[in-house]
Amino acid sequence: MDPHASRYAKQILFHGIGAEGQVRLGQASVLVAGCGALGTALVEGLVRAGVGRVRLVDRDFVDLSNLQRQVLFDEDDVARGLPKAVAAANKLGRINHEVTVEPLVTDIGPDNVLALFQGMDLVLDGLDNFETRFLLNDASLETGIPWIYAGCLGAHGQTMPVIPGQTACLRCLIESPPDPGTADTCDTAGIIQPILSAITALQLVNAFKLLVGRGDEIEPVLTLVDVWDNSHRKLRLGTAQERQSCPACGLGQRDWLKGERVARSSVLCGRNAVQISPAERLRLSLDDLATRLAPVGTVLQNAFLLRLEPTGTDYQITLFPDGRAIIKGTEDPVVARSVYARYVGA
Repeated sequence: MDPHASRYAKQILFHGIGAEGQVRLGQASVLVAGCGALGTALVEGLVRAGVGRVRLVDRDFVDLSNLQRQVLFDEDDVARGLPKAVAAANKLGRINHEVTVEPLVTDIGPDNVLALFQGMDLVLDGLDNFETRFLLNDASLETGIPWIYAGCLGAHGQTMPVIPGQTACLRCLIESPPDPGTADTCDTAGIIQPILSAITALQLVNAFKLLVGRGDEIEPVLTLVDVWDNSHRKLRLGTAQERQSCPACGLGQRDWLKGERVARSSVLCGRNAVQISPAERLRLSLDDLATRLAPVGTVLQNAFLLRLEPTGTDYQITLFPDGRAIIKGTEDPVVARSVYARYVGA
């Protein structure tokens, strides 16, 4: 038997995919936005299924607290201080060498989101914040490329396909993100791994339907699952008439894509940390930074990032070549910006 056919034999036998569908999967390109609990499960499913090209984008590095639920990482990734996208790509290359995995260690913002969408057939939501999800929604509507929204908290999760011109979009569901401090996060409610498995399974099934040409079989609904209560609901949203009044898919507003509603700092879920992003992307020399910062604390450097633990403080600063920094030891953006300014510069 052809080794290629042997690898995917059980998948090809399934009537929803078949030989033709497998060929389509091999020709498809998918962007996975975020490589945390959702993203690692999504990208592993895509790579094992033989999707031809996967672009994996994440701004963060592997932390010990990730290992409870982020399935591609291990303790060695933590010890090496690897960015999540790089650590995931290393594992995925050993799972299926036939798939092209493009790891990008960067933040998704209004200045690069359209470039990240370019050449993709589908975008999958592996994010942990609503701000970037609204940005994906704007970019999807602008480009016509579908995306599949998902979110999980505690034992509850939800997912919804967004197919421009055909289904409701994220702003049909939620007009704007909740104000800070008004909704639970994984810091306050926690999260368990089974809900992530349930929601990513639903995302992947809809992804396969779209990629093999069976998008007409997708239900245009918001699916809500609670694995602790063993409950499952579907909500149908946004008739064609209702979508006309939606700010994004009806009225054409692109508030996040224009950068009008994008913050320059963001609290990282469950990490006691804040990300700081400069107003413009930079090109920093990690070698020069290591030399300059060595006198003020302990410095760990690899090809992708630099980590500083300033002497006499409880902060840990992780710097990336584009000028971004993750300030660990505070959830206050004002404090984080102050620490950034003190050690990195304004």
